[in-house]
Amino acid sequence: MSDPMTLRARVQAPVKEVRNALTDPAAMRIWLAEHAEAGPDGSFAFWGRHTPEGDAPHQRLLHADDRTVRFAWTLGGVETTTEFGLEEEGSDATIVTITQSHYDHQEALANTGIRGVLQTYWCLALANLAEHLEGRELTPKIDFTTRDMSAGVVIDAAPEAVFDSLVDSEKVTRWFGFPIAIEPYVGGRYAMGGFDNPQPAKILELEPGRRLSVDWGSTGVGTWELEGSGGRTRLTLVQSGFEGERPPYGAWGGILAGLSELRRFHEIPDWRPIWVE
Repeated sequence: MSDPMTLRARVQAPVKEVRNALTDPAAMRIWLAEHAEAGPDGSFAFWGRHTPEGDAPHQRLLHADDRTVRFAWTLGGVETTTEFGLEEEGSDATIVTITQSHYDHQEALANTGIRGVLQTYWCLALANLAEHLEGRELTPKIDFTTRDMSAGVVIDAAPEAVFDSLVDSEKVTRWFGFPIAIEPYVGGRYAMGGFDNPQPAKILELEPGRRLSVDWGSTGVGTWELEGSGGRTRLTLVQSGFEGERPPYGAWGGILAGLSELRRFHEIPDWRPIWVE
């Protein structure tokens, strides 16, 4: 078993509100899962199409107090452990830490097992927890029942500004939270980690302010389509084609989590990432 995976995010809400959202079934059905249940009898479960192996509940509550929720979650035939920890940051913000056992980064890169999706799954879930508690529109969740990905959001910024933040290396690196180097022309490189990446993605289409299409290799082709109205942008993301039998749900989760931060980048004054080092 590898070391536990840890994610930390800042949510602009008091600890008490965040703690309630972690175990209130009505709230869980908004930010986390299609179906959820939790109660004073110790029941705690979530399932549905937005949950890995979500055909039925596979969780078991281990511990809960005012600052911690810990549960067992069986995935791929292995019982993993997930823990939420809450830390007050002033009177109106909370640092949420997720610790997840049985996550293997190499398994995630190779897309060889369901537990490989856990890092990006929890990134997107944390982003939507923040959106929910801050009264913002949620980012579309992964659908683990489909072999295609399509998601649409409205961004409170003009198409030219949104498009620029998809092809400008410095801006993409800022909102995505990982170094990305881009050659903004058809045939140019779109390189995760920088141009030293020996296998960069390639730009297939580029229409300024309207369309960007990138070939990501084994995980397929991603296309961003932009349509403007009244100073706002309808951004539609479609991910099509992939190698192998298993859809790249982990990669899709990473793209959607990034989409959440892209919206915040354009819409929140004095923006800073929700992620805490």
